[in-house]
Amino acid sequence: MQPPIGSDERARLIPHELLSLFDDRFVRSCALIEEYVARLALGALRSTGLERACAEAVTVTEAIDRAGLSTDVARVPVAWLFQTLARRGWLEGAGDDTRPRRYRISRPLPALDANELLAAQEANDPRCLPSFRIAALAADCYPAVLKGEMTGEQALFGPEGVSAWSRYFANGNPLYGVANAIGAVAAARSLPAGGGAVLELGAGFGSGAEALLERLAATGRAAEVQRYVATDLSPLFLRRAERTLRGRFAGAPIEFRTLDIDRPFRAAGIEPGACALVYGVNVLHVARDLAATLAEVRRALADGGVLAIAECVRPFRGQPVHVEFVFNLLGSFRDPVLVPGWRPNGGFLTPEEWRAALEANGFAAVQVYPDIAAIREVFPMFVVAAIVAKRA
Repeated sequence: MQPPIGSDERARLIPHELLSLFDDRFVRSCALIEEYVARLALGALRSTGLERACAEAVTVTEAIDRAGLSTDVARVPVAWLFQTLARRGWLEGAGDDTRPRRYRISRPLPALDANELLAAQEANDPRCLPSFRIAALAADCYPAVLKGEMTGEQALFGPEGVSAWSRYFANGNPLYGVANAIGAVAAARSLPAGGGAVLELGAGFGSGAEALLERLAATGRAAEVQRYVATDLSPLFLRRAERTLRGRFAGAPIEFRTLDIDRPFRAAGIEPGACALVYGVNVLHVARDLAATLAEVRRALADGGVLAIAECVRPFRGQPVHVEFVFNLLGSFRDPVLVPGWRPNGGFLTPEEWRAALEANGFAAVQVYPDIAAIREVFPMFVVAAIVAKRA
């Protein structure tokens, strides 16, 4: 399996300050995780009873019913499974905008072992294995979650899951850390002259803050951060983040607060106009009502303040993204308030949808970094970008 994008193309498409992140090992890791998840998806088709349901042409709804799955839970994950497997040619799909797409197994499914790819990844770059382990954890949960026997939150974030997630959401895992790195470059550049208070949403275990604070120090701007307020919905995550960040950045003005992005920020003591920069890595896409959350972000920003987020982005509308195999199990990911034009689905948005969402909700001068519109034509597996916008 050769890297699908050559070094010359990378140098042309990726900004020089990010280029070292996208070496051959990283590009190969992207190809391996894509293949690994596709094979896990094939296994999920079998473990959930959907293989039998697709013996003849069925819609997603019909397949869910025939497999005895929960309609409320399974609709999004099953649609993703069918789309992903159809793109591989393992399912046959037919339909158009006028009628629901129907899927069927038209020839025997391949017998592919996902585990053989773990050895390939171990040889290529073992630092990325936490992403593979999270995908395997999700695969094990598919039957119980899709049958409605437990929620995805219960399945993925139990005691064993938290340990796996702490290794996944880490800068030492290049497949996730790349988002922190891109976000940190964009946010450090975007901090208004003179600095001020920084509010981080969805700080999790602290790896995003770690990347940004390191970047600010490297660029000589750390002293401009008057306050750094790291927030998350999970007190457990925040406690771990506090241990990490206080150890790494002794003396930095870091505060830790519980904040629910689906509620008014004042509940966490965030006053209007208090922040020069609002920052987040892979968090705003799970907002229940993105317009309401963006209104809270705008309210928290001072005049001239900036929102800088790093997000997994959908390269093209309707294209499945491999990490959705995991996150489609979570209700908060699947079922947001939809808005025609810029919030057509749960989870990840395209660069164009992010631009439209921000412009529709009081932001201007929206920039996407790096240039996904150019990169995706050559490397459609490139699914991370920073989106930066000013309070209008």
